[in-house]
Amino acid sequence: MLGEIKGLNEECGIFGVWGHEEAAQITYYGLHALQHRGQEGAGIVVSNGEELKLAKGLGLVNDVFRQDLLGDMEGHAALGHVRYATQGGGGYENVQPLLFRSQKSSMALAHNGNLVNAQALKYQLEAQGSILQTTSDTEVIAHLIKRSGHLDMEEALVQALTMIKGAYAFSVMTEKQLFVAQDPRGLRPLSIGRLGTGYVVASETCAFDVVGAQYERDVQPGELLIIDENGIESKRFSAPIQRTLCSMEHVYFSRPDSDLDGINVHASRKRMGKALAQEAPVEADVVTGVPDSSISAAIGYAEEAGIPYELGMIKNRYVGRTFIQPSQELREQGVKMKLSPVRGIVNGKRVVMVDDSIVRGTTSRRIVKMLKEAGATEVHVRIASPPIKNPCYYGIDTSTSGELIAANHSLEEMQDIIGADSLAFLSVEGLEDAIYEGSQSMEHGACAACFTGNYPTEIYPNTVPPYVKA
Repeated sequence: MLGEIKGLNEECGIFGVWGHEEAAQITYYGLHALQHRGQEGAGIVVSNGEELKLAKGLGLVNDVFRQDLLGDMEGHAALGHVRYATQGGGGYENVQPLLFRSQKSSMALAHNGNLVNAQALKYQLEAQGSILQTTSDTEVIAHLIKRSGHLDMEEALVQALTMIKGAYAFSVMTEKQLFVAQDPRGLRPLSIGRLGTGYVVASETCAFDVVGAQYERDVQPGELLIIDENGIESKRFSAPIQRTLCSMEHVYFSRPDSDLDGINVHASRKRMGKALAQEAPVEADVVTGVPDSSISAAIGYAEEAGIPYELGMIKNRYVGRTFIQPSQELREQGVKMKLSPVRGIVNGKRVVMVDDSIVRGTTSRRIVKMLKEAGATEVHVRIASPPIKNPCYYGIDTSTSGELIAANHSLEEMQDIIGADSLAFLSVEGLEDAIYEGSQSMEHGACAACFTGNYPTEIYPNTVPPYVKA
């Protein structure tokens, strides 16, 4: 993905196992499948029924976990996490799962999302004597659990869950139990599966396929699952609210082989491309997509438009991350290192370049330039999502409104900035119809706040995270 260059990144991915003798090794492979959700750090906590053992570090899953390290992590249960730092920033101390030890028991916690009332809760906790060890809002949940006054973990969890607001899919593991919870609106994805006689939980269903687990269902909004030696139990900590899964999961973040709300991501992206071709047709010779997240939409656009789809750009999969720096000049160089145009395909052709989104516009400008330098006579940019005009407060590091190109420029101005011969975006209605077309459930919905500014939760005055400077 070009997320680190485009300025659009997911916060993290969760994978957990209960009831398997090789829990740590299975979690390692599960985290591999979720690596696209976070490349800054990874961690695994394993339980043997008596104690919790943690291994974590900065870098990719392969870099953090060596075979000798995994060999020392024996147990029937494990909880893993891959992280991309948004709220709270980076650093080893913020790599999850976070492990907290006490006299009677310990707990590990992994979280995907962002709490919109985290700052208010931090002030409250510190006033009550809590000492926070990290800058991550995930730690807030642990302190709320420990300070609830309940000796029973389930009761403590329920009380803590009623106090936090925002987007959260998280799992808590003790020596004896694994707890899984989803926020009342289901903003972040989380699914449960079976692996033999045990259970698996993951941010995306693609991880089930890798480890040979059988998908069971999505964790429901406002649901708390308790998994232990007696099996699995479901309880509600919040009244049912219509699910509003982040629409960018379908547009960009999730792997094409994952299913969200029972809807395949590749299929929904193809429908986005088809809808885009209906809304914004153009005369051209070839359609190409920006690897990898835009390929499905490009195929859909080509099918609907009756224009051949071709591999007009190649992604270099062996470029390290060390070159990615905050300066604009190096961002643009990063695009060139990541992508190469296929001159034999685009030379002398009118090209439709399909991409999933535009954040700053710098990546799109560079790609358009590369295609024209490779001989494309025209480059028509088609974006398989609406313009991103608003920051996200739920765990995605979209830039400030001042940096979002669509928040500050008209369609014509954006077209000139990126150097395209034409530019068009998919409508909000087209996006929602494409995602949920043919769905049998009436509980589906999508959070489109980054496009519309209509946030599904209250936004607190101190919600604005460090990466958003008002």
